[in-house]
Amino acid sequence: MLITKALATISISTIVLFIGLGYISAPDATTKITPTQTQTHTQTEPQTTMYSQSGHNITPMSESQIQERAKDLTPEQARVILRSGTEQAFCGNLVDNNLDGVYICRLCDLPLFKSDSKFKSGTGWPSFFQPVDAQHVVEIDDSTIGMTRTEIRCARCTAHLGHVFPDGPHPTGLRFCVNSVSLDFVENGHEMPDGAKPNMLKTAYFGGGCFWGVEDLFSQLDGVLHAVSGYQGGDDDNPSYKDVCSGASGHAESVEIKYDPSIVSYDQLLAFFFKIHNPTQGNRQGPDYGSQYRSMIFTTSDAQHSLATAFIASQQREGKWSSNKITTEIMAAPKFYKAEEYHQDYHLRNGGHCAIPD
Repeated sequence: MLITKALATISISTIVLFIGLGYISAPDATTKITPTQTQTHTQTEPQTTMYSQSGHNITPMSESQIQERAKDLTPEQARVILRSGTEQAFCGNLVDNNLDGVYICRLCDLPLFKSDSKFKSGTGWPSFFQPVDAQHVVEIDDSTIGMTRTEIRCARCTAHLGHVFPDGPHPTGLRFCVNSVSLDFVENGHEMPDGAKPNMLKTAYFGGGCFWGVEDLFSQLDGVLHAVSGYQGGDDDNPSYKDVCSGASGHAESVEIKYDPSIVSYDQLLAFFFKIHNPTQGNRQGPDYGSQYRSMIFTTSDAQHSLATAFIASQQREGKWSSNKITTEIMAAPKFYKAEEYHQDYHLRNGGHCAIPD
């Protein structure tokens, strides 16, 4: 059930300060909005597609895209969403909504909050202790009323949502205080609009020596959303880096890749993999020796297995590595164990990179 907010504009003769809430009621639609109160949108046409951890397209919309979507907003919705206004407390139609479902952005349909994170704050606005995905909500410093607050906006269309405060319940201790008019609600069991659906992502796994470099280089490939360092192909459960380095666990250092097949194909991933490592060195990669550095392709489907097998056969016949025996192994992907946090984004955080083989 899609609940559409079409609240009538309420004239406010005075600005009411809600003590302790960090909120004031915004001026009505007839009140002049000063430049400091007006939310402007300055995005240029997006050049690179961006995805969140949950697989949603969060590429910033252009000004023209935002204005096109804003055409069907009511005056009250436009005042809040486009000009960072605030609806009056206890007047929004989602304050007391207790149905199970997902709250999505009124302007672009990006999922923002779930009903299981909603709580009764007593403030008069829908309140949540966490978003659906942290990357879907952007936080911005706001000093427009003489006090410092943290404004929250939709990451995709920059629609004003409300503010976040550090006085929420466990487990986050946060209160995302949101205007009802900034949201639509989709009850569980009902069809989500297209803009609220995640992209159909696929997963691939590659082991090619030190996972720092493999992760770093794959993460820069267009169409790859996320690259995570980890361990696969061994005998122990929940191996540590020490276990893997000793060779006792039998795991290879591998990288889990989430990719959009509409942008990059599995064949292209295979070709890139053979570009960034040497598949003929056996249990080593450059200066790194040990079975954990062996060249591996862990497949997630029969289709991937067939493509990987055909690709290696073609590379052995003719290609950069055809003069030597290709040692890359192919096997159905076993359980992936994410490596310790200090291994993630290692080159990005610490600088440096692994050399691409000659």
